Amino acid sequence: MNALWHGFADMGAVERDGAFVVARGEGAYIYDAAGIRYLDATAGLWFTNIGHGRAEVADAVAAQLRTIAHYSNFGDLAEPATQQLAQKLSTIAPVPGSKIFFTSGGSDSVDTAAKLARRYWHEMGKPDKKIVVGRQRAYHGMHVAGTALAGIPGNREGYGELMADARTVAWDDAKALLALIEEIGPGRIAAFFCEPIIGAGGVYLPPDGYLAEVRRICRDHDILFVADEVVTGFGRIGGSWFASTRFGLEPDIMTTAKGLTSGYMPMGAVFIAPRIAEPFFAGGVWWRHGYTYGGHAGAAAAALATLAIMERENLLAEATRIEATLHEKLAPLAGHPRVAEVRSGIGAVAAVQLADPAEALPFVKTLRAHGISSRAAGQGALQISPSFVMTDDQIAELVEGFTRALG
Repeated sequence: MNALWHGFADMGAVERDGAFVVARGEGAYIYDAAGIRYLDATAGLWFTNIGHGRAEVADAVAAQLRTIAHYSNFGDLAEPATQQLAQKLSTIAPVPGSKIFFTSGGSDSVDTAAKLARRYWHEMGKPDKKIVVGRQRAYHGMHVAGTALAGIPGNREGYGELMADARTVAWDDAKALLALIEEIGPGRIAAFFCEPIIGAGGVYLPPDGYLAEVRRICRDHDILFVADEVVTGFGRIGGSWFASTRFGLEPDIMTTAKGLTSGYMPMGAVFIAPRIAEPFFAGGVWWRHGYTYGGHAGAAAAALATLAIMERENLLAEATRIEATLHEKLAPLAGHPRVAEVRSGIGAVAAVQLADPAEALPFVKTLRAHGISSRAAGQGALQISPSFVMTDDQIAELVEGFTRALG
């Protein structure tokens, strides 16, 4: 019997078949408990952007832990590493002068953004603006607000109504957002949450012009635009730190996590544009919100080391290379009878959509037999989101593994 309860798992199947134990990682590879090597197609869970086994990050964390591991940053308290990281993030923010609110991860960041959006409108004298809007297929973490916002019905099954003031619109049609605004009135809508690339819902790229149009709609109707960049942030979009920069979105709020520390420590960060932060920084307003481990000093050290590696090794450009190579090398798989389509071409992400969605979960194990570690995403898709250190030869190895597994 295994005491570990896995997330997103049929525990009966895990008990029956056993866990796939990842014992070690190095660069773009992971190794199981028996020492067998696998190419890591997903960079952990979208996050190991700088690759596995970076001693530089471990050393930075160890040095910080020896000084002070963490101290609350509630009230007027702060730690030097946390302050330094906030300043660094503000300099690369899509909106200059953004304030940084630290969390423990992506789900925390989304719930923080949902609460902040509603509290902002309260401070602006518009307390009726409470409704938050998400999209079909979208994933926004697994806290209450994020689960309610997301467009994955299976993730909401069995919980009852999680959040009354949440709505969902079509993922690919800006007019659907406009129709909802016209139906319930902009005076009741606080924010629209948008993944620039839908991640866990199946890796769906934004239709041409979609992001610009929904951003304009939000601006025209005085609705906060929240970019959920937990997946796309910190280089995964390719060529820029954030999709919001690449597409000129200028988000009012931006949620991040994953690539911030490359998964070496748990951490998230919410970027808040100056106009949204202003009522809270003017004085006299307490925002009664925060997390025990928000801005953890050890995690801040990991983030600073990660960002330094990203810059020194020019990994934003490497992500652009991976974007192009994945798009080129994966394209032939679309012609296989077991494949419905391949989605790629924006960012260091891709999905191989199987014609029979029921095959996805067993296909993950088939891929392992061919030396590839991937995971199912959405309805029948196989996720590809490699670390930025993956070479073109390793991408060819990845495609060859998929080809052998498809038969």
